[in-house]
Amino acid sequence: MIIDIFLPLSLVFIMFTLGLGLTTQDFKNIILTPKAFTVGIINQLVLLPIVAFLIIYAIGLSSEIAVGIMILACCPGGVTSNMLTKFADGDTALSISYTAVISIATVVTLPLIVSYSMIGFMGENAPDINILSLGMTMFFITAVPVCLGMYVNMKHKNIANRFYPFANKISTFLFVVIVVGALASEWDTFINNLPSMGPAIIMLILIMLFLGYNSAKLFSINEKQAITIAIESGIQNATVGIAIGNLILPNNTGLSILSLPSGVYGILMYLVCLPFVFWYLNKK
Repeated sequence: MIIDIFLPLSLVFIMFTLGLGLTTQDFKNIILTPKAFTVGIINQLVLLPIVAFLIIYAIGLSSEIAVGIMILACCPGGVTSNMLTKFADGDTALSISYTAVISIATVVTLPLIVSYSMIGFMGENAPDINILSLGMTMFFITAVPVCLGMYVNMKHKNIANRFYPFANKISTFLFVVIVVGALASEWDTFINNLPSMGPAIIMLILIMLFLGYNSAKLFSINEKQAITIAIESGIQNATVGIAIGNLILPNNTGLSILSLPSGVYGILMYLVCLPFVFWYLNKK
């Protein structure tokens, strides 16, 4: 019961904090940089789930872990990708635009892809899932808080500016608690699946970083936007993945096994992406 309440409320607060850092200008960047934005959107909404699907089949993961990775692959980016983009001297405005738009787009794309993934990987063992209900739930715990945060930022700028640094610290703390909780509640499953799940997640991050950067260069997109697309392609919002996994397959004794890949990802994304950013900065 505590998890059923704590997890969605934590995600609502994290998404609200994300919205506090957004303005309508972030959506205008879609028009200002249409080519870069389109390449990034295709990478996240189309290429990422396809790459995840191919990795799952290549490695041969268990059905629940496979679905958990597909959930992760359908999640939007988050504040982490925005911060890493800034650190890498990328196009931060473009990064925030991706986060804003995809956080809303996944209200539709995630339920559809995940429902088909569950049928494909779990078959008769797949729990019943109402696509419309899951989409509406995602809308209220992700899109609505983001829009509310944007509203506060636009209408009460001074309040938003004062509260935002504090809210970011709370969001980081909640993220750590949620990731640790996901690993602890499924510890035995985590240990048993780590030899296959760990490499699969690392491969997913590395491949998407590679595809993100090189797809941008293929379309002659400038360097700042290329590194932005790479980071946005490789970094997802692990908190959303954990929350959605628990919504689909609740666990009375802890977090769902479907949440486990997102929990592992929440740690590995830093271990993989930070060296990539340092390599890029050194290369420059």
